[in-house]
Amino acid sequence: MRLNVPLTGAEELALVEEVLESGYLTQGPKVTEFERLVTEYVGTDHGFATSSATTGLHIALHAAGVRPGDEVIIPDFSFPATANAVIQQGAIPVFVDIELETFNINASLIEAAITERTRAIMPVHAFGLPADMDPINGVAKKYNLPVIEDAACALGGTYKGRQAGSLGTAGVFSFHPRKIITTGEGGLVTTSNEEIAEKISVLRTHGSVRGSHFMSFIDAGYNYRLSDVLGAIGVAQMARLDGILERRRELGIHYAQELRGVAGVTAPVVPAETRHAFQSYVVLLDEGIDRNAVIDRMRERDIETTLGTYSMHLQPYFSERFGISDEQLPMATRAHHSALTLPLYPQLTEDDVRAVCNTLAEVLS
Repeated sequence: MRLNVPLTGAEELALVEEVLESGYLTQGPKVTEFERLVTEYVGTDHGFATSSATTGLHIALHAAGVRPGDEVIIPDFSFPATANAVIQQGAIPVFVDIELETFNINASLIEAAITERTRAIMPVHAFGLPADMDPINGVAKKYNLPVIEDAACALGGTYKGRQAGSLGTAGVFSFHPRKIITTGEGGLVTTSNEEIAEKISVLRTHGSVRGSHFMSFIDAGYNYRLSDVLGAIGVAQMARLDGILERRRELGIHYAQELRGVAGVTAPVVPAETRHAFQSYVVLLDEGIDRNAVIDRMRERDIETTLGTYSMHLQPYFSERFGISDEQLPMATRAHHSALTLPLYPQLTEDDVRAVCNTLAEVLS
């Protein structure tokens, strides 16, 4: 049983064929349609498709005014692309610990991490669960800082009735095959901030603005565009989004029920007024359990599992550059060693979920 299988079909093929027949393969009308669909769903004024969520984070940081030498506050427990985007802008990631119950940044620790060099706060909505955004935005307002949501996993996640990607200054989604919907590779930046939107529209396409006859280059920008082939896949995927989210949440509920009798496992917590998108179903194993051995034993039984994600200060690059001790980030360190991702995708059945949980119980016993 695989960890994830994207849900695609004839609709995606038909729209890709339409693009191929048009001869217009670079960013074009299908990308524009995809941008509109996502932006309307999220509830922001603007949306800009990008070649990946990583490039989306980078361009959002640039547009928000982050410059070389500045500091950006991020959670330590996230895929390293979160920190890489900060470093690619020449800035410095400042790692903050997480809440172990949600795997999200501990909002109560953010203010202590702010210095005179801080220029942005970038919370991550871990595995599709929106972070606790009210206190995050409160601190940001106090210090006049933009908030860039790393919402890579969280399309369809909500916080107090509002969609992820509309909760800060800007939000960034991923459409990698392991995400809620996919374009193969791709990302999208959402914002209602007019200044940031204007900057992204220029920066995304080589720093250019188009005149009546040709382009003028007004900034040193990037080529972060999404192709119309991938935009077409995205259009078809957006038609599936509600069904995908409903099924992921149903399976999340079923997992929670099946795991109640499995010793050594804590199921994910979903705080009140928050809806989890369940991009991944990540559990926490008790201390003393060898998570990597569990992965190996599940694989022997033909069930794919993996770690939750990475405590970035433990990765060689960040460890060598910043030298942060485990004691400074105890919850992220624990999550790095004890979080386990179980299979979750819409094609799974309740019997599949039961089989995963029974096998996990067997392995742990």
